[in-house]
Amino acid sequence: MASYTPKNILITGAAGFIASHVANRLIRTYPHYKIVVLDKLDYCSNLKNLNPSKNSPSFKFVKGDIASADLVNHLLITEGIDTIMHFAAQTHVDNSFGNSFEFTKNNIYGTHVLLEACKVTGQVRRFIHVSTDEVYGETDEDALVGNHEASQLLPTNPYSATKAGAEMLVMAYGRSYGLPVITTRGNNVYGPNQFPEKLIPKFILLAMRGKVLPIHGDGSNVRSYLYCEDVAEAFEVILHKGEVGHVYNIGTKKERRVNDVARDVCKLFGMDPEASIKFVENRPFNDQRYFLDDEKLKKLGWSERTTWEEGLKKTMEWYTQNPEWWGDVSGALLPHPRMLMMPGGRHFDGSDEISSAATASDKPSQTHMVVPSTRSSTSAPQKPSLKFLIYGKTGWIGGLLGKLCEKQVIAYEYGKGRLEDRASLLQDVVSVKPTHVFNSAGVTGRPNVDWCESHKAETIRANVAGTLTLADVCREHGLLMMNFATGCIFEYDEKHPEGSGVGFKEEDTPNFTGSFYSKTKAMVEELLKEFDNVCTLRVRMPISSDLNNPRNFITKISRYNKVVNIPNSMTVLDELLPISIEMAKRNLKGIWNFTNPGVVSHNEILEMYRDYINPDFKWANFTLEEQAKVIVAPRSNNEMDASKLKKEFPELLSIKESLIKYAFEPNKKT
Repeated sequence: MASYTPKNILITGAAGFIASHVANRLIRTYPHYKIVVLDKLDYCSNLKNLNPSKNSPSFKFVKGDIASADLVNHLLITEGIDTIMHFAAQTHVDNSFGNSFEFTKNNIYGTHVLLEACKVTGQVRRFIHVSTDEVYGETDEDALVGNHEASQLLPTNPYSATKAGAEMLVMAYGRSYGLPVITTRGNNVYGPNQFPEKLIPKFILLAMRGKVLPIHGDGSNVRSYLYCEDVAEAFEVILHKGEVGHVYNIGTKKERRVNDVARDVCKLFGMDPEASIKFVENRPFNDQRYFLDDEKLKKLGWSERTTWEEGLKKTMEWYTQNPEWWGDVSGALLPHPRMLMMPGGRHFDGSDEISSAATASDKPSQTHMVVPSTRSSTSAPQKPSLKFLIYGKTGWIGGLLGKLCEKQVIAYEYGKGRLEDRASLLQDVVSVKPTHVFNSAGVTGRPNVDWCESHKAETIRANVAGTLTLADVCREHGLLMMNFATGCIFEYDEKHPEGSGVGFKEEDTPNFTGSFYSKTKAMVEELLKEFDNVCTLRVRMPISSDLNNPRNFITKISRYNKVVNIPNSMTVLDELLPISIEMAKRNLKGIWNFTNPGVVSHNEILEMYRDYINPDFKWANFTLEEQAKVIVAPRSNNEMDASKLKKEFPELLSIKESLIKYAFEPNKKT
């Protein structure tokens, strides 16, 4: 029998249930193996599952998506990966009926990315693909022999169909490119750490709360259950003794009907099954039975060790001792949960320390616990630490953001990569491990937007291509991107006339194309609507308390010989930049008019400047027609409707109040 010894193992999805037990077992048993975990921390993942391994020098965690080819290639090369154990997948059948495309993306495309990376790098000596018994489809009720590894694949639901599709890719890459692939197909697994959308943990948590146990259909469906540690041992055996090109069933011949499982849980909790079991609507299709032939794996030396009674008791004890492991799981405990597929729902703070994402209000009620927890739960879990990755270090807003982070004691680093260089952005994300990304980089013009008219390629590269690249890298890593945009994409029109008080709202279509700068900003804003991980902040004519800064709108117009006199919406950075950080903490998304409510004219600002700063200051006005003779590109003038921002932050001052409080009062000289 051939024997294989890995060195550097990449385990995908190892913050999830089964893979975390495998990773912990390998770290514990083979401390000389390097284990790199790649997990995007989806709703059913939890870094606490990896607590036993986090302090090992052989362990490394990387938050990321297997669908990111750049990230996967980077990890394979930089970590010298010679072995991949691919567990990452969407696995809950109920969810697949409601969001099947997400299953195709994760289970098929994600697997394809991994396989292609193996082909390109040419360094992987084992690729173990973790599939499911459900690819075989339904087994006849009276069948005495289970499905063997050469049985036909006949999946019956979107989940199992995507797993079968992924298997076809694995097989094809094995045959076409000679990749050293091994596939496993396993029965149901249960035990500690499992997210409670699955049957056994769901029943246990419901029983702990004194609630009824919902059973799909009539409960006659038959399933085979293996305890998680036995399954982890099976993967250990397959890793070292499995033959390339082969498929291995991981199963048990000990079957149980769903009704029996519910009754066994009721028995453990001293509940009356007749009163505690409720039959609910069945799935669109619910296979009656899965039955595997596991003789092939047994020949490698593996066998099931844990009895059903022993395993169920261990599982019950773990959940009663760790009732808050998953935070608020009320949605998962519904008979047909389909609302929990939220990529990036759990956050990693960038260190090896692990903290719960649940708040005190997220704790499940313990009023009806049948078995009390043996662990104290009086203190609220800590929220994950923040760490910002900021682009635009040399820019005005980027520099101010860094100072704000220091003032608020928020960890941050400035991005080293250029926005249009995807590889460098990826390197930043992997090395910094941020919780949020702030983008204040881009081209506004040197010294003003007129520069963009003669440097269109450079403007597109930075403002459009670069911003989209950063948004996409953030999306692949489950990161919210706070994007500082502009409100200079509108101009007064018939529906929004000057002086009317009717401002442009977030959903309005940009109508100003006078400058190439504004064109690129409107273009990228429209494209960013396709990214659900972006918060777009429309800044206008930014102002700060630093009146020596030449980028400050007050400083600019106070140095002009002549100015137009048109009311405009503006952004007082001293007030609004701290709000942008609070918006990141709240994970707000979409488009926001990032201005103070109301408008102020050039003359009104210069009058304040005269009254507060320089009583001898004088200025002259000229018309838009006269202005047009001394500028290359027209300028945007508009009023932005800030009611959405004001509703979220009621304390937000009007533009004139904010100007006095933050810009003029601190600099008062008269």
